[in-house]
Amino acid sequence: MLGLALEVTESSVLLLPFTAASVGVARRRLVSDLIGAGIYGSTVTDAALVVSELLSNALQHAGPLPDSGLRVAWHFDGDSVLVSVSDGGGPTRPELGEPTQYTTGGRGLRIVARLSRSWGTGCDADGTTVWAEIQLSQLTAAAVPAAAAESGLAAGRRAVSELSACAQLSYLASRRASR
Repeated sequence: MLGLALEVTESSVLLLPFTAASVGVARRRLVSDLIGAGIYGSTVTDAALVVSELLSNALQHAGPLPDSGLRVAWHFDGDSVLVSVSDGGGPTRPELGEPTQYTTGGRGLRIVARLSRSWGTGCDADGTTVWAEIQLSQLTAAAVPAAAAESGLAAGRRAVSELSACAQLSYLASRRASR
């Protein structure tokens, strides 16, 4: 059996097919990486819900990237985790919807906005990136049973890539604008 030493890192990028199954794949990988990095509590559930909403919106309102897929990225940055989803763009830019009590959709970005410290969009020649910054909760590894922590750590050890440049630029621009 070939043994590989993998370590938990601060960022990850997934290139996924433009299909609904990619939502679960990304959500499971993000949760695994967060737990592997010692991040627990509401941060994990909030980040999982945010990445699910961003991916679902991309699948419903946009097309695939030129390579026929989606790019999902996250980066741990001190007191927050930045998640982003890049797609091939669509006929409109992502914006907060104004759903009524009778509509079945239009609430996704409102959920993202509520769970995030900040969120935004960016566009380039390949398409659109929507990102969200989720603040880390104060819960630490000491509050999690040892078996759960060890299981999460083993599952969280993954190879990584860098966060999407488009998402980084959009995020940095929004941080400068908010100061």
